Amino acid sequence: MIQRTTKLRLRRIFRRRKRQVEGMGTVADAQLDKHFFRRLARLIPIRRFFIGWVAFIILVVIAVAMQFGALLNHYRKIQPVPGGTYTEGIIGTYTNVNPIYATGAVDSSVSRLLFGSLLKYDENSKLVPDLAESYTVDTTETVYTVTLKPDLVWHDGISLTSRDVVFTYKTIQNPDARSYLFSSWKGVSVEAPDDRTVVFKLASTLSAFPHALTNGIIPEHSLGQIPADQLRSNDFNTAKPVGAGPFQFERLEVDSGEAGAREERVAMAPFNEYHAGMPLMSRFVIRTFKEQKSLEESYQNKEISAMVGLSTAPDILASDSSTKEYGVPLTGETMIFFKTSSGVLSEAAVRRALALATDKFALFSQIPYPLVNVDSPFLRSHVGYDKTHAQVVSNMAAANAMLDGAGWVRNPQTGIRSKADAPLSFRLFAESTSEYATVTQLLQKQWREAGVDLQVMLQPEQDLQTTASTHNYEALLYSISIGPDPDVYAYWHSSQADPRSSARLNFSEYNSRVADTALEAGRSRSDPTIRAVKYKPFLEVWKNDAPAIALYQPRFLYIVRQPLYGFEMNSGVVAVDRYAHVEKWMIREAKK
Repeated sequence: MIQRTTKLRLRRIFRRRKRQVEGMGTVADAQLDKHFFRRLARLIPIRRFFIGWVAFIILVVIAVAMQFGALLNHYRKIQPVPGGTYTEGIIGTYTNVNPIYATGAVDSSVSRLLFGSLLKYDENSKLVPDLAESYTVDTTETVYTVTLKPDLVWHDGISLTSRDVVFTYKTIQNPDARSYLFSSWKGVSVEAPDDRTVVFKLASTLSAFPHALTNGIIPEHSLGQIPADQLRSNDFNTAKPVGAGPFQFERLEVDSGEAGAREERVAMAPFNEYHAGMPLMSRFVIRTFKEQKSLEESYQNKEISAMVGLSTAPDILASDSSTKEYGVPLTGETMIFFKTSSGVLSEAAVRRALALATDKFALFSQIPYPLVNVDSPFLRSHVGYDKTHAQVVSNMAAANAMLDGAGWVRNPQTGIRSKADAPLSFRLFAESTSEYATVTQLLQKQWREAGVDLQVMLQPEQDLQTTASTHNYEALLYSISIGPDPDVYAYWHSSQADPRSSARLNFSEYNSRVADTALEAGRSRSDPTIRAVKYKPFLEVWKNDAPAIALYQPRFLYIVRQPLYGFEMNSGVVAVDRYAHVEKWMIREAKK
């Protein structure tokens, strides 16, 4: 308890300090009055001078502040920032995005965004890892061991393991599943020794095998209990897909509109656990269109960010500075396939004459964008390409002489040739695009000079796909995808013309024992020099038999409204390779 004397002493100290503070305040007031307020009167005679200096100082401060702001704004650059919704418009229909079924432009695009694959192609058509971390091949070149990246997950949060990879390929190998990939996986054993390892065992060496690992992987926990014969019709394929790609399925909207004008919108959200990093855009939407006109109108109305499926850009966009066109060559070939198994085109002399009557460079001059010439079943970048076996074209005199020598007589009235009362006439089917319309019209004119009656049949994409898959044509103008490896077995081996073949990609129904042997030998060698030697007989016999006319490399036209940051595509195997680094795309801008 504080003593009374202590309290009194503290109180005296407090009062003394209080008097000191009051005294200091009085002195300060007196000094302020003496040295400031009394002297203000002296400013009256110089008030204009004083006000001028004050105004000048204020103006200087304002000017400095404005200059600083301007300089700051000048040195802050417009930079891409995350966020925004990106909408692609594609001509086609949404039907099935399961990667073991997806084939059309729309389905393939959505499938690539939703599903991951072991390997994928980068912006230069080079194989790079996707879900896989790495792969090795043994000394026999028949055993491939793939190691998955750690901590992979599906969109629903379930871990993705090697069991899912095995399930995917065993489902493809099941004929009841009816996958278009079935023929590519015959005789391949797939095993999973642990959660991150997949072992593929081939019956024989296949140098192009790694390229077969680019299809999407599907989840066993979602589809494992569904009978294979019911898998194709399961709602997983349209309304409930679960993948491991950069985007995850959000919703499907269908606008039936007028009869035959159905349009779909597939909205996808970024997958925040994507192994390459969460995509930077807030949403990715695929919108389908039945007709090119509707697609173009939607783009002009700024309803979509990009257009896919056009062969040329609309003229109305020529003056649109916000639009950018990417014309990307694909590692494939646009060819005229002759059905060699029947009709007038079963005669090799006719096919060779048609090649000679084709002035390719006249065709190229009529296409309003550059084309890359091809002159054999191999691209010039392929191992084994040999310019000495390039197809001979653009010699009308030689074409007419060859047909004369083969007994095809020209009618003096019509100019059309015939032999044994059979006219030299056939139908050429092609997709109904401006590019193919131009090509077929010029072919019709050129071949007419050789006495050939060419009937052009242009069809919508879906109808042409049916025509091509059923081989219901005499000739077919069509683009095929080859890729960076020269293994063209699927397009020219006689077994691939068999109606029982699941793919049936031998569109010419070409049958040559020499070609078959060379194709089998070439694909079973990995040494480039040996492969080139093994493929040489195939190139020689193909040139002589002329089962097709090689025209040019197809291109992918991507029309986008700027800005689109992060998009890179110098070449591609297929159009969906544009998504090689889609997780890095950005469409919004801000100054930083």
